[in-house]
Amino acid sequence: MRETARATLAAAHGGPLLDSLVGRRANAAPVQPAAVTTLAGWRRRYALSIFGLDALLITLSAVVAYLTRFGSGNAQSPAYVWMGFVGVLGWLGFLAAGGAYEERFLSFGVEEIKRVFNSSVRFVAAVALVSYGAKLSLSRGFVVIGLLLGTALLVLGRHAGHVALRRLRARGHLQSRLLVVGDKQRVEDLVAQANREPDAGFEIVGACTPLGNIGSEIAGVPIVGTLAGVFHAITTCNVDTVAVTASPAITSRALRRLSWELEGTGVSLLVAPGLTDVAGPRIHIRPIGTRLPLLHVEEPEFTGARKFLKETQDRIIATLAVLFLAPLLLSLAVLVRLDSRGPALFRQVRVGRNGEEFCVYKFRSMHIDAEERLAALAGLNESDGVLFKMRNDPRVTRIGRLLRRYSLDELPQLLNVVRGDMALVGPRPPLPREVANYASDVHRRLLVKPGITGLWQVSGRSDLSWEDSVRLDLYYVENWSLALDLQILWKTFAAVVASRGAY
Repeated sequence: MRETARATLAAAHGGPLLDSLVGRRANAAPVQPAAVTTLAGWRRRYALSIFGLDALLITLSAVVAYLTRFGSGNAQSPAYVWMGFVGVLGWLGFLAAGGAYEERFLSFGVEEIKRVFNSSVRFVAAVALVSYGAKLSLSRGFVVIGLLLGTALLVLGRHAGHVALRRLRARGHLQSRLLVVGDKQRVEDLVAQANREPDAGFEIVGACTPLGNIGSEIAGVPIVGTLAGVFHAITTCNVDTVAVTASPAITSRALRRLSWELEGTGVSLLVAPGLTDVAGPRIHIRPIGTRLPLLHVEEPEFTGARKFLKETQDRIIATLAVLFLAPLLLSLAVLVRLDSRGPALFRQVRVGRNGEEFCVYKFRSMHIDAEERLAALAGLNESDGVLFKMRNDPRVTRIGRLLRRYSLDELPQLLNVVRGDMALVGPRPPLPREVANYASDVHRRLLVKPGITGLWQVSGRSDLSWEDSVRLDLYYVENWSLALDLQILWKTFAAVVASRGAY
């Protein structure tokens, strides 16, 4: 019956290209590569580990709330022991219902944590409604401590899980074996993107292209077949995931048939859209009728309430940071003055939002004649773009090397944030001469305020190529959010402490 249905579908929707893509698999046995079992195994174990960790953390928050509110031996406390037990089960149920343990969301950073947070908020609302409806006389201290502490511990637990996964994947473990289908240029683009995001956990083991050229390579990935050999490549390369690029050679009809053919095999199908570097929150499905789903891409948000909230938040945090770090700032200023001749603060004109120039503040890390000596060092530039970078720049002072290593020279930029010239997170503030050499698309960096830190800071700093730094800045401009800002600020601390890519 199943084979008759396949034949009917092939006759109704088929064609030469369709037959080549699915590889005429109507009478073939189900494809079940060993990698599918391996992948499913570690994902199940990881999901169970996260579930156990969540249960432990929620129980810990209930115990802490119990001891904080009642201590030990309180006559009324046994009732709260049962309430705590029911609360742990209920909270885990809300997490499961919110998709917090689904494999497609596990280990995917912000999306996973957002689901944990949203599920926890729903659980809090449910507790409030049940308490009000049943007129339960609950201790507010017990409830508030347990819920707040539990939510914080859950988020930290997921972050710890991400860190553990990244370390394992850096050693080549827990990766999906990926087969890429598409033309040469699209395969190259996808491979380059995957190489830039090793935390995604994909190991690209082969590619299938319209022209074949089996035995040759694309960006270091071997070509293992043509479009007619997709299923053969799945088994020979032992893959668990197939990624189809937005190539002209692959029609929507052929892609739909390929998805049918993969049903029951355990092999995941991913479709790479032609539009890249657009984050999930800006993309929505907008169906046209009942059969044509389209991607709706929202415009980047450069004004509005969220922008106002970001600027207000930045100024408040920067003001508090300046007050808290005042002793450190004064100490560093004294060290700079004692180390070499010249002022403690270095002032330089930079370009901000909408091309407006402003004066940026930094602790001076170079000798006062640094600008005059730049022309003589131009031939030693290690950058591949408009920036000047030199790992052992002779213009840097002794204390300046220490300041740069830990980014302490940038602390006075907090004053720029207080003034409103800069943000805590954003693109790197460029020099006017750099902006003069920008290509047309690079000018989009100027649509938002420059930041003290940004994606470039947590992704390699001075070790990044010009192309990568521009790509990261443009990604931030297109997809900024308050959640992304908090994530970057958190990662900045780790990058600064490790002093990666700083010189």
